Amino acid sequence: MPVINIVMVEPEIPQNTGNVARTCAATGARLHLVGPMGFKIDDKKLKRAGLDYWQYLDITYYDNLDEFFLKNQGQFYYFTTKARNVYSEVEYPDNCYLFFGKETKGLPEELLIKNKENCVRLPMIEKARSLNLSNTVAIATYEVLRQWNFPELENFGNLHNYTWQ
Repeated sequence: MPVINIVMVEPEIPQNTGNVARTCAATGARLHLVGPMGFKIDDKKLKRAGLDYWQYLDITYYDNLDEFFLKNQGQFYYFTTKARNVYSEVEYPDNCYLFFGKETKGLPEELLIKNKENCVRLPMIEKARSLNLSNTVAIATYEVLRQWNFPELENFGNLHNYTWQ
């Protein structure tokens, strides 16, 4: 299966990180958490949001962005409300990395300006500051999977008390 890497840089809200972890577990995406984080990884709110999906996670922790970049290579895309490019206009390759910043400030501007051609945004009305971080990650992840025709993911479900026949 092709690989999607979700990179959360300095996440602050445990529930958002738990929701992102659940998205990663359900889609087979790898999760990279870059510190410092605004919570401890054993936070009950984090675990509750991820529920019983933790055993399906491929998760790696880093102290900071320098450590992350030393250990990883690939095509990087930076999701930011400040970008000029729309996320759905990009063709995402296998082993791409989708970066998301902390809830209060987003990604560091020095990182964005050095990578402006790979900065993308989700369109929204002018008055909206941003979407919820975990929602943005889910939208971005499913755009990549849609482009790849949802490899190795089930595209059907079964009812509990009835059959679809």
